[in-house]
Amino acid sequence: MIKLKVSIITACYNSASTIKGTIESVINQTYNNIEFIIIDGASKDGTVDIVSSYGEKISKFISEPDKGIYNAMNKGIRIATGDIVGILNSDDFFNSTEVIQKIVDEFNKSDIDALYGDVQFVKPNDLQKVVRYYSSKNFNPKKFKYGFMPAHPSFYVKRTFFEKIGYYKETYIIGADYELLIRFLHNNKLKSKYLQMPFVTMRTGGVSNRSLKSNLILNNEIIRACGENGIKTNIINVYSKYFIKIFELFSIKQ
Repeated sequence: MIKLKVSIITACYNSASTIKGTIESVINQTYNNIEFIIIDGASKDGTVDIVSSYGEKISKFISEPDKGIYNAMNKGIRIATGDIVGILNSDDFFNSTEVIQKIVDEFNKSDIDALYGDVQFVKPNDLQKVVRYYSSKNFNPKKFKYGFMPAHPSFYVKRTFFEKIGYYKETYIIGADYELLIRFLHNNKLKSKYLQMPFVTMRTGGVSNRSLKSNLILNNEIIRACGENGIKTNIINVYSKYFIKIFELFSIKQ
């Protein structure tokens, strides 16, 4: 059996306080056929020095001005050579050293195009305390109209589908991952599977959940993404997801 190559893309900008943990969680994976690509937006806080210090442990490293996080992600995907591609944000880290091995095992034994799982959230000053657990278990494509999607940091897909279906739409501010998942899982019906385990640990306060303004932008972009892809929805549908999230607070895995 040919050993699958997994390309992990990390986009970063001024991430000196967190990038080391992200890198360590990749290079310490038990699976050894990983292409780790870091796309930096010309950081000025020491991020470049930290990444450079890892030398050949980073497969490809580009540091130059970009047009935002989705532009950086696309840049990384376009130079990737792996069979499977996943995104790891620069303030996130893998939940265990065996995550990629388990992902590859599922692709090897199942006839699937894509895989997704769960993520957990911790406070930036206490990485051991889980404050929210995002489970993708009950997701199905019909839920896109209600603002639900699989946890994007847990989404792994065969690289060729980016070439066939398209990349992240860079005209979005926060919601390009939502729009891309609609195209991949709803419109093109990629064969996907849910793997019940936390793939990634995320610090609270990320781009899409740190302020009321960000949430307003995200929800407007969710409605836009649905409309652009033929899914009928409205503000009431999308905002109804917050009632579900309240119950998540009572089901955090300790």
